[in-house]
Amino acid sequence: MTATPGTPSPAGEATRRLTTAQALIAFLTRQYAERDGERHRLIAATWGVFGHGNVAGIGQALLETGPAMPYLQGRNEQAMVHAATGHARQSGRLSAHAVTTSIGPGATNLVTGAALATVNHLPVLLLPGDTFATRPADPVLQQLEVAYAGDVSVNDCLRPVSRSFDRITRPEALIPAALHAMRVLADPAETGAVTLALPQDVQAEAHDWPAEFFAERVWHVRRPAPDPYELGAAVRAVRAARRPLVVAGGGVHHSAAEDALAAFAAATGIPVASTQAGKGSLRHDHPADVGGIGHTGTATADDLARTADLVIGIGTRYTDFTTASGTLFQHPGVRFLNVNLTGFDAHKLAALPLVADARTALVALTEALAGHRTDPVYEAGYTEAKARWERRVDAAYATPDPRARPTQTQVLGLLDELVTDEDILVNAAGSLPGDLHKLWRTRSPRQYHVEYGYSCMGYEIPAALGVCMAAPDRPVWALVGDGTYLMNPTEIVTAVQENLPVKLVILQNHGYASIGGLSEATGGERFGTDYRHRSADGGFTGPPLPVDLAANAASLGMRVLRAGTVAELRAALAEARVADRPVCVHVETETPGDGQGPPEAQAWWDVPVAGTATRPAAVEARKEYERHSAGRRRHL
Repeated sequence: MTATPGTPSPAGEATRRLTTAQALIAFLTRQYAERDGERHRLIAATWGVFGHGNVAGIGQALLETGPAMPYLQGRNEQAMVHAATGHARQSGRLSAHAVTTSIGPGATNLVTGAALATVNHLPVLLLPGDTFATRPADPVLQQLEVAYAGDVSVNDCLRPVSRSFDRITRPEALIPAALHAMRVLADPAETGAVTLALPQDVQAEAHDWPAEFFAERVWHVRRPAPDPYELGAAVRAVRAARRPLVVAGGGVHHSAAEDALAAFAAATGIPVASTQAGKGSLRHDHPADVGGIGHTGTATADDLARTADLVIGIGTRYTDFTTASGTLFQHPGVRFLNVNLTGFDAHKLAALPLVADARTALVALTEALAGHRTDPVYEAGYTEAKARWERRVDAAYATPDPRARPTQTQVLGLLDELVTDEDILVNAAGSLPGDLHKLWRTRSPRQYHVEYGYSCMGYEIPAALGVCMAAPDRPVWALVGDGTYLMNPTEIVTAVQENLPVKLVILQNHGYASIGGLSEATGGERFGTDYRHRSADGGFTGPPLPVDLAANAASLGMRVLRAGTVAELRAALAEARVADRPVCVHVETETPGDGQGPPEAQAWWDVPVAGTATRPAAVEARKEYERHSAGRRRHL
């Protein structure tokens, strides 16, 4: 990571007298990231909820700085991090937001958002207020006292979920800490949540700062080239393979390697499957695209994976959903070739590593493999399988009766009719990610914004706000079930305040449908997964609760369109798409009948089942679990 100082600070001053908070905000306004000649503000805005611990420090500094550092008023600290993360992902990790909070509950509310950002390698700068460094009164309001360590505060819970953590106990310490924070945020191999904990007294302390600290600084995002030895080994492995398969992960998008991957696939004929993070690496109609892979994948991709003799992972972490918990890649001699920025991920599954930027590596591989192509019979086979799967998608999307209440997959089908390359779909949790991974026909590289690294309920609405800010001219859809909506609807107010024209679609099915299905499959009999009144026997088997989420969204300031039938939903979605203000489409979904709904899972996922139980459902589920787990492999 290279930082290049640019123009000097104003007026050629030797020093500037500022508080620590003022100095930090002034510094952040002059930081830039650059890749391939494209330059962005590294910290484009700051989200904040103010309380004691940041109101007189960072809050006052933002007020003094004015429009040079845009301020965004959030309602929930976790949601602010999600919004910042959504912005960073849509910006290709070249621009991030900062998030400031008070001490205590405000700071600890950051933890879930920080974990999500770090798991997904997405940059966000966290600025939680902290207790007094000088301890004039101890304890202060909302301080956790730790008897064995006086220098510990609740902010330390951010350490394991941050790629970098520092506590600024003296003004002078800000200079190296701030520079290090920018380096990590802009480093494609290290990026994630970065935390600078700011004691409230230090924030307000005045200090004479060297003018050079405020010079414009450009952080170049490098593209490491592959090592010649590793590249040679990779080329030999591809040439020797008879049934190679690419697994495209999120690193393809982070590297902006979609065109390079399309060229590689077109030149070699190697099919490309995608993880949740990698979906959209190829357009759905590219001849080599075979759809999602793993537990929520297509039959085409999973059947190819079972017989692949070489799996070429590009920018993937190989989570259990991708590998079907170690049961998917079943060829006796299967080998792995992993293209990744980090050696940590490149060596997974005992792979041949190709540690490099995805785009740079793909270009090098394509050139080195000139003239090489897979067996035409292999290509014809996956082309035919892809066409069969498309017919299954058509069947799941079909809406033969416009007067009927739509199923969840029919909702997706109606969206599929409507959207263009410009639209962006945001989702994270529930049963929707599985249906989208199997069925959605992705039309452009950044259309499919499904967060499945942390799969966090409540991500969708705030993340959609961040996406809207990063892509202000594109229609942005936040797709949520009722369970996710109830987790985190607060940023609807922010969408209204900022007039961000997010299109919120609430699918009401009166419970946790995804976990309900998992519970049933693992012997839990859907216990605790429906939203219903208690029945006389103490269970939750009474009628659905009289919850009106549409009215709730309207009470937060959103325009709401209610749809009860397929025809009404088609009209509501079309109206929402062209709206220039936040709008919600609310639809109660129907349980699919026989032959309707999404295709069943094409591969297993390991969720342990009770080793002993008295209820027949759990006993049978255990037998099924043991049957599947027997197929697990260690790839060595």
